[in-house]
Amino acid sequence: MMRRSHGLGWTLTVLLAVGTGAPDLAAQAAPVNDRPNPYRTVEGWAKLPAGRVWGSTSAVAIDKDGESVWVGERCGQNSCVGSDLDPVLLFDKHGTLVRSFGKGMVNWPHGIHVDFEGNVWIVDGRDNKPVVPRNAPADAPPPPMPARVFGHQVLKFSPTGELLMRLGTDGGAREPGFFYQPNAVYVAPNGDIFVAEGHASGADANARVLKFDKSGKLLASWGKKGTGPGEFDQPHALAMDSQGRLFVGDRTNNRIQIFSQDGRLLDTWLQFSRASGIFIDKQDNIYVADSESGSIAPTRPEWQRGIRIGSARTGAVTAFIPDPVKETRNTSAAEGVAVDAKGVIYGAEVGPRALKRYEKQP
Repeated sequence: MMRRSHGLGWTLTVLLAVGTGAPDLAAQAAPVNDRPNPYRTVEGWAKLPAGRVWGSTSAVAIDKDGESVWVGERCGQNSCVGSDLDPVLLFDKHGTLVRSFGKGMVNWPHGIHVDFEGNVWIVDGRDNKPVVPRNAPADAPPPPMPARVFGHQVLKFSPTGELLMRLGTDGGAREPGFFYQPNAVYVAPNGDIFVAEGHASGADANARVLKFDKSGKLLASWGKKGTGPGEFDQPHALAMDSQGRLFVGDRTNNRIQIFSQDGRLLDTWLQFSRASGIFIDKQDNIYVADSESGSIAPTRPEWQRGIRIGSARTGAVTAFIPDPVKETRNTSAAEGVAVDAKGVIYGAEVGPRALKRYEKQP
């Protein structure tokens, strides 16, 4: 299947191989690391309450007002199970905490989305079942189960924290049920809900996109674990452009797949690298966070981690904010990305446990 090169100099062999089930050929696409970085990094912009520290976060979104910032944060660590902290935080344009909520309701905030009505959607990618310590003796009794098992769900909150919908089975469910390890949610202007599911990369991992109406009724699903056209390996991010095309960050396949809202594959892009997060603004500028190339994905050392910026209309990459960390074997730089109405970029970081702000330099 031939794809447009968008001036990136890919070979015809690579173009013909995109989506044919050959990720080694896809990996040969020329790395896009040389675009200018017109942004300066601002650390410590968001002010947490005294005594609270940042945990891992991959979830950042912009409020309906275009300037306030929502963050789903893992309670000072990498899980909110057993924590008495609120995982959902709202900061105003100055970085001051306005409100928080969600204590005891979200185990592992992974994705976040603010819909056109201002409601806040949180993807809870794990359950609250106890984890057996790695050093526990083989004959040790299992830890006690919680009174109620929940998680692997998508939660819809009002802007003030009222729970309006819990989509999915308590504790998770495999196909034909849902969800198991959901990653991202996006709500279209007509209220249809899209969920990307499947965080694991094992042979038995699930990987698909599900579509629901605004009441939560399942309308369709597509995709399975694989490397071919319309297949996924860790569908990690969702975004939609002004044409209504759905962009799916097919992370472990090192590509973005673009679909119609009924699941028809329209295009496949390699030039934005290993997409952990995607944001598309009203002008169809696209921002793609790569937090794994050369680290979690050591087979891609030629691709630098960071945020690539370009056009969702043409696919051209025009700017790149590189990860300042050169050598690591962990996730690094932004995993989630969001952009306010003035073009200020926010990157949510899992490994470094931080929220960074990127401002355009004059």
